[in-house]
Amino acid sequence: MNYRKLGNTGIKISEVSFGTWAIGGAWGKTSDTEALRSLEFAMDQGVNFFDTADVYGDGHSEELLAKATKGKGDSIHIATKFCRQGDIFDPQNYSYEEVSRYCEDSLRRLKRDVIDLYQIHCPATEILQDGSVFEVLDRLQREGKIRHYGVSVETVEEGIICLENPNVKSLQIIFNMFRQKPLEALIPEAYKKGVGLLVRLPLASGLLTGKFTTEHVFEEGDHRRYNENGEAFNVGETFAGLGFKKGVELADQLKWIAEGRNSMASAAQRWILDHKEITCIIPGFKNIKQVQDNLSTLETQPFTDDEKEKIQNFYNENVKDFIRGAY
Repeated sequence: MNYRKLGNTGIKISEVSFGTWAIGGAWGKTSDTEALRSLEFAMDQGVNFFDTADVYGDGHSEELLAKATKGKGDSIHIATKFCRQGDIFDPQNYSYEEVSRYCEDSLRRLKRDVIDLYQIHCPATEILQDGSVFEVLDRLQREGKIRHYGVSVETVEEGIICLENPNVKSLQIIFNMFRQKPLEALIPEAYKKGVGLLVRLPLASGLLTGKFTTEHVFEEGDHRRYNENGEAFNVGETFAGLGFKKGVELADQLKWIAEGRNSMASAAQRWILDHKEITCIIPGFKNIKQVQDNLSTLETQPFTDDEKEKIQNFYNENVKDFIRGAY
């Protein structure tokens, strides 16, 4: 395993880490037994960082992490998120009383005394512009309930706003071959300021595995079935903002990236890690096989400068005009 600094926090985390949205149940059927086995396997391979949220399975993902990491609090770092249990547009949702309650609930489910990284979970832009929530997080930090805090953002604009606050230690962003806009300003600025960058949706909800056909039907309960067009939450959280059929078409044109590499998925994630500014990727998983596949990124050949230019040109000419929603 390779480790990278989480900004200027002093924490080093595995460059391939894992998100737990999938094992919470929003990606189709799950098995707690298999999820726990997968978490244990990942830790055995050196993974020391997991990302979760209080709304993943209504707290179930946090509870699974508590079981898997029992007695390992000093060596396994957990980031969780808050705000989406309430109205993300309501300033009261970000008051000290509400955020403290969210924090205490997560601590209880995680069975921990302190949260390593507490993240605002894709709040309304206006909340970030107001900035009062950061004062609340400063207070929780002084109280010893959280070590550091960051923000999971939907857009580059939101990320830039967050970088104006020196106590924001991390940004969680959508960044992949189909979502390259953060490279223009956000990623360089965050790196310059010593802010960690956690990359979610590194495979664009599975499109960049190259395994789907346009006829594929997702299971009931899988957000890729019910949120393709942003029906339930931000459209960018599903297929990086692309329509499914268009995404499959574009992914087919990128299958060349797997040549001389372990797989298309490992190649797509290697491309992200080839950017030194990125702290880690946090792909999802539901079983040990998926953990193994994601960890194979570590042995995947880096991209040449010519390949990187080809991928950037492909994005500019074929992808970016089809991304829906603000990003």
